[in-house]
Amino acid sequence: MVVKEELTKLGLHYITVELGEAEILENISARQHDQIRTALLKWGLELMDDKKSVLIHKIKNVIIELVHYSEEPLAINFSEFLSQKLSYDYTYLANLFSEVQGTTIEQFLIAHKIERVKELLVYDELNLTEIAYRMHYSSVAHLSAQFKKVTGLTPSHFKQLKHKRRSMLDDL
Repeated sequence: MVVKEELTKLGLHYITVELGEAEILENISARQHDQIRTALLKWGLELMDDKKSVLIHKIKNVIIELVHYSEEPLAINFSEFLSQKLSYDYTYLANLFSEVQGTTIEQFLIAHKIERVKELLVYDELNLTEIAYRMHYSSVAHLSAQFKKVTGLTPSHFKQLKHKRRSMLDDL
């Protein structure tokens, strides 16, 4: 809504405005570009016009959506899913992500899965078997091994800690 409102204030006509993306009917001048950037910054939003940055942002959003907000298992493997979702070859996406972020897509995905597991452990509503199933791990052993590799703790030990250590999503 903020983006639509700011574009309208500047007299620009948009075709679509979706999360992280706006398609504007007109060609915009450098002055209008700066006006959009300034208007969005007032709302704490950032204008990204570098295609690589936009693509990295989209990769991150797909992963966050998948891990934190979807409970449906993927019908295809993750690399195919990401390629189809973003309409790019996975090898290109993986190389770009690694080059820009200094970590792999797989490591980013695992970090988010472990954060989600921590969250579920803290909520204490599901047992480890249910968490492994919900997070699409092949077994509790696989979840536990990956959890220990990332955090240095077993899920059970983490659950016993008085001070739960969770990271903000933006920090991952």
